Amino acid sequence: MPGQETTTSSAPSEGAARSGAGPDIKAVPRETARMWYSEANSPFYDVQLRLQRVVYEGQSEFQHVQVIETTQFGKTLVLDGKTQSALFDEFMYHETLVHPAMLLHPCPKTVYIGGGGELATAREVLRHPCVERVVMVDLDQKVVELCKEHLPEWNDGCTEDPRLEVIYDDAHAYLQRHEGTFDVIIMDIADPIEAGPGIVLYTQEFYQYAASKLNPHGVLVTQSGACSLYNFEECFTAIHNTLKASFDSVLGYRVDIPSFAGCWGFNIAFNDPEKDSRGTFADWAPEKIDDRIAERLAAGSSTARSFRFYDGVTHRGLFGLPKPMRDGMAREDRIITVKNPVFMF
Repeated sequence: MPGQETTTSSAPSEGAARSGAGPDIKAVPRETARMWYSEANSPFYDVQLRLQRVVYEGQSEFQHVQVIETTQFGKTLVLDGKTQSALFDEFMYHETLVHPAMLLHPCPKTVYIGGGGELATAREVLRHPCVERVVMVDLDQKVVELCKEHLPEWNDGCTEDPRLEVIYDDAHAYLQRHEGTFDVIIMDIADPIEAGPGIVLYTQEFYQYAASKLNPHGVLVTQSGACSLYNFEECFTAIHNTLKASFDSVLGYRVDIPSFAGCWGFNIAFNDPEKDSRGTFADWAPEKIDDRIAERLAAGSSTARSFRFYDGVTHRGLFGLPKPMRDGMAREDRIITVKNPVFMF
């Protein structure tokens, strides 16, 4: 597997080191075949994790697929050498992607998910009782099936929910053929890497078309790449600026994902001709967010669980971007198009 190193080491006892004799096997813990998973976050920054086992490794029609287990983060999905989600903190990523957009809409009934192969995005969407139909379109059926088999915790049984329809197709092509519209569009797609399968889904052409597939008060949210201080201008600011060229209002936010070795960015976009209070969503008081969560969940089963990560206080932190990042967003002038793509590392 890419970046994997296997080393064998054993340390002599203190007495053996002095005398030159062999190690005392009974006194010295012995390590054999320590394996490491290594992932590059930039040309100058690699992350290395103790590897417990490789659960699966293979090639789908579209990408290299690995399911590994690390000591620090547990089971982890890796596509084309990039961590997609880990058992330790996947709920942080998926709740951050889904719930702000779902709560910003007053009553989302129809939801489109582009990508979302682990099925955790669908899991979180279906926690909203008002939702009547979810269409998830992922290009790679093999990845979805592998996640069902090896990462069942991610979907948590949502595949049995009759509101969910899973389609294996190109997310852009499906939207172009689909005659209906949606209340919320959630883009949980592959990173915009060169030669990757999802680059067109970050372009102005796609966002302009997606806007036409939203109902009144509709909301689009997309994962927007790495968003730490050393790499947020790689693609996060360009995605934000591209959305601004297609929607009235765009709100950028981020969350720290330990298994990604940094922060990850997201952008919510919507058209707001009436200039209602949604434009101030980033500044909503924690009590307002908590009340809306409670009202939304109360409409469903009495056994509905609250969110594990997202609440009112967390909301303020997500949208409270640091000054260097806000300055970078303000000076960004790139607009991603089919002819002028922007790639992340």
